[in-house]
Amino acid sequence: MPNISLRATEMPASPIRKLVPLAEAAKARGTKIYHLNIGQPDLPTPQVALDAIRNVDRTILEYSPSDGYRSLREKLVGYYDQYQIHLTPEDIIITTGGSEAVLFAFMSCLNPGDEIIVPEPAYANYMAFAISAGAVIRPVISSIEDGFALPSIEKFEALINERTRGILICNPNNPTGYLYTRKEMNQIRDLVKKHDLFLFSDEVYREYIYTGSPYISACHLEGIEDNVVLIDSVSKRYSECGIRIGALITKNKTLRAAVMKFCQARLSPPLIGQIIAEASLDAPRQYSTDVYEEYIERRKCLVDGLNKIPGVYSPIPMGAFYTVARLPVDDTDDFCAWCLSDFEYEGETVMLAPASGFYSDPSMGRNEVRIAYVLKKEDLQRALIVLAKALEAYNNRK
Repeated sequence: MPNISLRATEMPASPIRKLVPLAEAAKARGTKIYHLNIGQPDLPTPQVALDAIRNVDRTILEYSPSDGYRSLREKLVGYYDQYQIHLTPEDIIITTGGSEAVLFAFMSCLNPGDEIIVPEPAYANYMAFAISAGAVIRPVISSIEDGFALPSIEKFEALINERTRGILICNPNNPTGYLYTRKEMNQIRDLVKKHDLFLFSDEVYREYIYTGSPYISACHLEGIEDNVVLIDSVSKRYSECGIRIGALITKNKTLRAAVMKFCQARLSPPLIGQIIAEASLDAPRQYSTDVYEEYIERRKCLVDGLNKIPGVYSPIPMGAFYTVARLPVDDTDDFCAWCLSDFEYEGETVMLAPASGFYSDPSMGRNEVRIAYVLKKEDLQRALIVLAKALEAYNNRK
């Protein structure tokens, strides 16, 4: 039988989804699972979006333009204006989710063997996209001890060589919930400018910032406008993960033309998804306010509850809806699998994402997990009880 490609061999399994077979087996046994492993909000999609689906009145579901419908891109200009991100429709390319935006950015900016510097722990699929592009991630490790703050800029500079092409950040951060400060963003800007690098900035969680500190977008940084590639998505903003609509934003006209070649090769982003996304931009402000306030309460419920469990520590995340917590176990990969295969408490268990999958080096984060607070508070409270029971049982095994 022919061998599969080296690229496929090196492609990492998703730490978020690799435990799904164990979860399905647990459900088949009748066990209820609290899904804290994946950023799938349980909050409703805006009514205007659901109405847009019901009211689709077309006789042909045609290809859209490769960069997405202009009407959606024009409407997004207004959305970004409220964050002092000033764009034209030509700066925005609609993609099949934020994932495609990252992939196309890497394919357009990086040659095989090129390197990008990424603070870790980081969203696991960045590694998969880098492998797809033949690029190499050079990690800079942040620590739970200081809340996953940006490592010193000297550690970034020490990794820069003739193959370095860019820096990738996620702000607010998935998986840690960290929010980069103005000082940290300015340090990144100065480094990007000094070495003429690309700055890939994933900002899909900008709605969810829980501190008085301002949101500093990569697009706010002066003097590197042509270096910035902004990644965005409606998935988490409107609880629309399944419509697969994202955006790649750049003021660099040469880069935009390059990205468009990849867009044309895949023909067009999803038609129905764009209709829904455009309608969602008309959601009443109260929708966003209610969602934000709900996450504030869930964050407090989860983090307070985690830190009351003996041996567990979670810093307070300042954005997104995740936290990385340290557990009193040696191997969270084993613990997370065991929770699904060998444990239940009153017919229930928890599903978590082992943090090792959010590091390039899988020996890192072995006592950490990512937890998404995307469940209602009553479910979070119950999940915390089940988690405490699981840790106790796991550490008392004979």
